[in-house]
Amino acid sequence: MRSFWSEPILWIHLAGLATLPIFLELCLLGLAVGDPVLPVWLEFFIVAGIGVMPVLWVQLSRPFSIFAVIGVAQKPEHLTVQQRKILSLINTRLNRLLAVLVALFLVGVLWQLYRIAPLAAGVTPFSPEWRGLGLLLAGMAFLASNVFLQIPVSVARVFVTSETEFAATEPYPLEKIPKDFTIVGLQVNQILPELTDIKTED
Repeated sequence: MRSFWSEPILWIHLAGLATLPIFLELCLLGLAVGDPVLPVWLEFFIVAGIGVMPVLWVQLSRPFSIFAVIGVAQKPEHLTVQQRKILSLINTRLNRLLAVLVALFLVGVLWQLYRIAPLAAGVTPFSPEWRGLGLLLAGMAFLASNVFLQIPVSVARVFVTSETEFAATEPYPLEKIPKDFTIVGLQVNQILPELTDIKTED
């Protein structure tokens, strides 16, 4: 196993991919509420804009620091050299390209959901006159879908890095982390113990 695979936060974010079908299903249920009250293309772009633009803008300008989970984030000054190397692998041109490709893929998925949405009209929990609320639900669920695909894709890029390439990667400069990354949540010294620490205790 590659040394950096012992970082537990990588596995947590990769596992977050399992929530993607749930959020896409919620998006479908939101789109299935009532009949369109706006032109189809406008409704589609509203939902797509809510879901895609904020996450894509963050990933292209100041990517999410993956050392954050459930409202807490690790303070940059408490990141290890290995963790800062992981940040270096995340803030790259390749990851920005992947972010654009992921966004385009999900827009295509959203269009397919929009087309089949009438088939789910019978199971949506809202009455037909609440079309606006349904679109809001669809937009928020699609936003979550983007988050829970974009971040795992960034993490997957780290996983496929060779041990040699990782060893040659420079740790991200500590003073640049707050400026170059989006850190979401209450900042703490440590979120999770390293797997190596757990093994040592055992």
